[in-house]
Amino acid sequence: MISDRPLKRAPELQPLSHDHHHGLQLCWKIRTGLAKKVDPKRIKAHTDWFFSSYLKPHYELEEKYLFPILDADNELVKRAITEHRRLEYILKNCSNLEKSLELFEKELETHIRFEERILFAAIQKIATAAQLAKINQIHSRETFVEKEDDIFWK
Repeated sequence: MISDRPLKRAPELQPLSHDHHHGLQLCWKIRTGLAKKVDPKRIKAHTDWFFSSYLKPHYELEEKYLFPILDADNELVKRAITEHRRLEYILKNCSNLEKSLELFEKELETHIRFEERILFAAIQKIATAAQLAKINQIHSRETFVEKEDDIFWK
């Protein structure tokens, strides 16, 4: 069973966890927009911006530097990479925009919770100080900047 308790995260992994927090905020925005009957095209435009600006670079960093700490054949790593590809596929192949956004939101939240509670915990257990230092070095410390041209969730 997955605990709802906050996990003690290695300081070097905390910026990646902050990225996840912004991803969870995106999930909330999508849910809120859909509940308010906002035009799904507006929600999709924001989601596409967030994906290209934040999620895709985050996935690339995880896959290049973080996941290799375990192993390419590790089942947790395989699952995370599969979910990364699936989330991108959902966004690019929207035949029913509202249903695709609902699916994307649900799967993104599940994915983030998996990485935070299971995958990052496993990586944190075996990562060396040098590996953590490398992640800390390459992760951008840029502050998240919200796109505010269409705040559909307010």
